[in-house]
Amino acid sequence: MERRCLLVIRIRGRVNVPKRVRDTLHMLRLRRNNTATLIDDRPSYKGMLQRAKDWITWGEPTVETIKMLLERRGEKVGGGRIDEETLKTLGYSSLEELAEDLYHCRVELHKLKGIKPFFRLHPPSKGFKGSIKRPYKAGGELGYRGEAINELAERMS
Repeated sequence: MERRCLLVIRIRGRVNVPKRVRDTLHMLRLRRNNTATLIDDRPSYKGMLQRAKDWITWGEPTVETIKMLLERRGEKVGGGRIDEETLKTLGYSSLEELAEDLYHCRVELHKLKGIKPFFRLHPPSKGFKGSIKRPYKAGGELGYRGEAINELAERMS
């Protein structure tokens, strides 16, 4: 079975979060509002997404979205943008190659040495379209949104 890559974005803040959900968000490396990470769709991660669904949104990103996130919002440990030297130490010649491997789940973001396992994003330009307290299917912003995650990531990067 082919694993799919998922982009997870934390939308809501830290106030009044139950301890179990806070721990789940911590394990997903989403410690603060407007942060994102890339995971695969294994069952353990899917359970974590279901537990934290009232604080996050997720969907399937395209290779272009992953490349854009790495380019604009990717950081090295210790600060600074991901540069050619960092890519060479990881064994990649370009950001496109790294984005392709992340998309096809050949490598995991949190296992890359020297790169932070999350992206710090801006609030979305022109704001959220719906309430951040309602599910995506009910006109809100939370939970699973499929391909629409690409549009949100573009507005937040």
